[in-house]
Amino acid sequence: MYRLFAASCVLAVGLLMPAFAEDDKSNSNPAVRKLSRDIPRHKEFLKRIEQNRGEGDVIFLGDSITQGWEGKQAQPAWKENFGEFKPVNLGIGGDQTGHVLWRITEGKELENLKPKVAVIMIGTNNTGGHSSEQIAGGIKAIVEELKSQKPGIKILLLGVFPRGSAKDADKETKTVPAEKLNKKIPQINTIISGLDDGKTVFYKDIGKEFLDKEGGLSKDVMPDYLHLSGKGYEIWGKAIKGDIEKLLK
Repeated sequence: MYRLFAASCVLAVGLLMPAFAEDDKSNSNPAVRKLSRDIPRHKEFLKRIEQNRGEGDVIFLGDSITQGWEGKQAQPAWKENFGEFKPVNLGIGGDQTGHVLWRITEGKELENLKPKVAVIMIGTNNTGGHSSEQIAGGIKAIVEELKSQKPGIKILLLGVFPRGSAKDADKETKTVPAEKLNKKIPQINTIISGLDDGKTVFYKDIGKEFLDKEGGLSKDVMPDYLHLSGKGYEIWGKAIKGDIEKLLK
């Protein structure tokens, strides 16, 4: 087996959704440009997939947060919640939407897999240089590519997880207050929620599960206010196990 929030948005969905079509027509969206990921971890994926063709009822596509399922603290939650699904972890640290696009096209990571469900959580690494609309366009491109390559696949599209900055954390509680959390995240999630068609793509925002009752982000859940602790992975696993079970039926 591979070892593998939600604050109010300042823009309405109806105002942001046209960005998809605009980006698609102009091909100018930097978050849609394929970025090569021909690195050892990608190559290792290809080897493992070739050797374990029976694996992969469920694949997880993402960045370091997804890759983190392979960590010692996350492994118990991975096995408990997903072990029976023959899961494949296709997360690579540092990935932006463009990297994932390259990996599933030129990188051929899906070529020898026959997944029934794909879990996608990507976009946080784009927030430093791309707009919310651009990032959402990159996520849409990944979803469309998956649908094209694997007809019949069910996609569990997760909202981008909340994130903060250590410099904004309260020194005593070690919690980043709600008003200090990254503002692009809820904007991205508002847009991509519109990709849910109730047939192939199913959107779910579990970000609020990581927050405290005041809407802040605790170091207990995300030690660096980005990556999950063991507790964070337990929350993630429990939050989507039932969804995966339904999509596999």
